[in-house]
Amino acid sequence: MEFFRGVNIDWMGKAKYFVALSLTLLAIGAISIIHQGGLRYGIDFRGGTLVYVRFAGPPPIDQLRKSLDAAGLTNNTLQQISGEIGNASSSHDVVIGLESHGQGDAEALDAGKTAIIGVLQKMYGQQDTKPDFNSQSPAALTSFLTQKAPLSLGTTAGDRYTKLAQALADSRDKEHGGIVTNLDDLKNVSGANPATIADLKDSFSLGNFAIRNVEIVGPKVGAQLRRQAIFATLYALAGMLIYIAFRFEWVFGAAAVIAVFHDVLITLGLFSLFHYEISLTVIAALLTLVGYSMNDTIVIFDRVRENTRLMRREPLPDIVNRSINQTLSRTILTSGLTFLTVLVLYLMGGEVLRSFSFAMVVGVVIGTYSSFGIAAPIVVVWNKFRGQKAVVRAGSAA
Repeated sequence: MEFFRGVNIDWMGKAKYFVALSLTLLAIGAISIIHQGGLRYGIDFRGGTLVYVRFAGPPPIDQLRKSLDAAGLTNNTLQQISGEIGNASSSHDVVIGLESHGQGDAEALDAGKTAIIGVLQKMYGQQDTKPDFNSQSPAALTSFLTQKAPLSLGTTAGDRYTKLAQALADSRDKEHGGIVTNLDDLKNVSGANPATIADLKDSFSLGNFAIRNVEIVGPKVGAQLRRQAIFATLYALAGMLIYIAFRFEWVFGAAAVIAVFHDVLITLGLFSLFHYEISLTVIAALLTLVGYSMNDTIVIFDRVRENTRLMRREPLPDIVNRSINQTLSRTILTSGLTFLTVLVLYLMGGEVLRSFSFAMVVGVVIGTYSSFGIAAPIVVVWNKFRGQKAVVRAGSAA
């Protein structure tokens, strides 16, 4: 399929506009990073505790922040999640982050989780001595059902109680989004009878919040992950530079790597501008961006090499322009479809994938544009200093 035939756009004549756009985006990103004191790293890299909390009603963000500050947990971050989890809305979910400044250990980090839970309990004034049903695991529910024997099966019917406990937990987590506000809502669970519901009411309370998940990363581990992420990106760029220098010529490899650096820096600047955190999933997205941008650049450079054999007497800017125009249909198809996919992921993937999908959306656009707006002009500019014949001869020899 080919959308464009006979296209004759002077891309190299417009290179100064591409460079101006890139410099503007880089400057905006740099100002944002400096203004905010650096990039925002996730718990993966800076170390600390993340507690995922689901509230029975709209989360009181302001009250929660004041309560955390009053408890001395001033190094906290609050992020409300929007989206869908199962059949329930996740708009009542909040991620509470507690950064660890010291070296700490597992016990100190776990204490952060305990402190956050203590603040929540104090804020809601939960004085009930009964355990919270929403925090019970399937194993704990199985033990409870076996002791109570609400099905009158005796204490030997372990499999029946295990299945019932799992069904109750699944109903809570999948149908009610992890928090049950009325135990009567569980009466339709397979295997439950009125005696089961009555025993649950007698033995459990229902809190105003439920802890959905806890993530703990030590500061040393976070620093190590940060270094490894940087090295992984640099190794990928070095490997691509060597490959392109061998396959084409070193100036082509240098131009491609500069363009990829340009893509990564602009993406990081936009992350700072829109207040997204850098996490391990974002590093995965950046590495994907590096490969995607490099692939698009190689396609154009390969066509430039082919055209140098056919257009030996033509100036290099004309050869590059024709090569970009010839691959324009392929670029629009691949980049356009990829962009639509990651855009849907960004709009509908939920808060958990928001940073990853944002990096992909930005990366596809910037990576595609940099192939013809940054990498190709660098080769042409270098040609002015080196001489066209040398570049053409190198392309023919390759």
